[in-house]
Amino acid sequence: MKPWKTASSIGSTAALLAGAFAAVAVVLGAWAGLSEGQTPMKVGIIGAGKIGGALAEHWAKAGHEVMLSSRHPEELRPLADRMGAKAHVGTPREAAAFGDVVLISVPYGALPQVGRDFAAELKGKIVLETGNPYPSRDGDMANEARRIGTGTTSPRYLPGVRLVRAFNSIPAFSLRSEAHRGGEKVAVPLAGDDPEAMRVAERLVRDAGFEPVVVGTLERAKEFDYGTSVYGRAITARELKSALGIP
Repeated sequence: MKPWKTASSIGSTAALLAGAFAAVAVVLGAWAGLSEGQTPMKVGIIGAGKIGGALAEHWAKAGHEVMLSSRHPEELRPLADRMGAKAHVGTPREAAAFGDVVLISVPYGALPQVGRDFAAELKGKIVLETGNPYPSRDGDMANEARRIGTGTTSPRYLPGVRLVRAFNSIPAFSLRSEAHRGGEKVAVPLAGDDPEAMRVAERLVRDAGFEPVVVGTLERAKEFDYGTSVYGRAITARELKSALGIP
């Protein structure tokens, strides 16, 4: 009768189990935090509403430091406390100065004032901007933005930054419900003119639990602006590329 297990078979089994556990750990680590070798970033959040607040939570869980901001930052303390030691609160000016990257998620009509008030703090920084122009809320400037596209309009209000249009087309509630879902992830279209800024935006999209799709330069942001076939939809990268004709 053959022995039930030899010493060599036990060793082989242990090695296989160790490898399996290591693989699981890598998968879980990629979901819960930064990938191996990645350095955490500081992200300033100007506009900590449904979009900014959700992304701040995802990025803090991924290991980045975030600063939520408001004219009354003490009101954001409960949210920051829930997010843990990676989250801070401050004024919008402090968030603009704090971030290696700055997320601006304000009503589109407020974008000109943000650009004026924090020009010095934002100069030269990578900025992810999420706003959508609604004439009923934002006035006449929204009509022009819709006519020529946000990728052309937003840089006028944020001169001197390395701008990426991002997170504007996905529904706000999907930023919470669909993050890190199994199977094909929900896509986030991106448009920008600065290659490094685009790479950083892609990383932050993945760290938030979504799949980045590079549409092209800022001028092409109009392809996922309000009123397009992909706006307001939580769709996969495959579906988004098909809808926009991206190979």
